[in-house]
Amino acid sequence: MGKQLEKLSPELEKFIQKQNIFFVATAMSDGRVNLSPKGMDTFRVLDSKRVMWLNLTGSGNETAAHLKESNRITVMFCAFEGKPLILRLYGTAKTYHPRDEEWGLYIHLFPDLAGSRQLIDIHVELVQTSCGMAVPFMEYQGEREELKFWAEKKGEARLKEYWKEKNTSSLDGQPTGILE
Repeated sequence: MGKQLEKLSPELEKFIQKQNIFFVATAMSDGRVNLSPKGMDTFRVLDSKRVMWLNLTGSGNETAAHLKESNRITVMFCAFEGKPLILRLYGTAKTYHPRDEEWGLYIHLFPDLAGSRQLIDIHVELVQTSCGMAVPFMEYQGEREELKFWAEKKGEARLKEYWKEKNTSSLDGQPTGILE
């Protein structure tokens, strides 16, 4: 059934490329654990031990705060169609902001989306598969467009105001580094 691997296989890379949703989990040494669903074509496999995700503006910014204190991260994919599979990527991550040199090196890998606030660069330390036989079948109907339209309407200046109001600290009051 389940396997533990040192790196992504070509088959698992193809599986990731077909997924429309993934889940990201982070935690500091103390406080709340964060688990967030992600989508909108924001995940890339760079190589068998390195992946990257474009983090878009949201109502919170827990991942960034957690990664400032503890660089641990887990990403999970589930097959909702076809053969059952759960894929987890355990690793360590770095956060890049638009002000960072690395942002310019990697942002071209992703669609141009208003509200893009961070790139999360993940070094994969362990790949784990499990059966996924209890995950239900679900039909993909398309992306939700509300976040994209909201960010486009807000514009860059008002997005930065929103970041200042909603994205500078975590639920536990820890800084996210978004406006440093």
